[in-house]
Amino acid sequence: MPSELEATMESLILVFHRYASEEGGYYTVSRDKLKQLMKHELPGYLQAQKDPGVIDKMVKDLDSSGCGQINFEQFFGLIAGFSVACEKAYQMKLRKTQKK
Repeated sequence: MPSELEATMESLILVFHRYASEEGGYYTVSRDKLKQLMKHELPGYLQAQKDPGVIDKMVKDLDSSGCGQINFEQFFGLIAGFSVACEKAYQMKLRKTQKK
């Protein structure tokens, strides 16, 4: 039976491949598919955004090759960034509850 962390890693891989397609021997997610992924897998993040072009900006920031596609390594960077931000929010919440 996989550990909690192993199951989480497997889940990230499966989510990526649910939206990815194979282009030239590499699996990538297009801008449109990234929008779908975010809409279904991270709906709270998109709902909190005031900028309608946030996905386009994320693709541009993550897409170091300029091909308009996100590979798994770039996708994982996105998830790592979200995780860091969520952990910071979690710490702030902990501090607030400890002060009470």
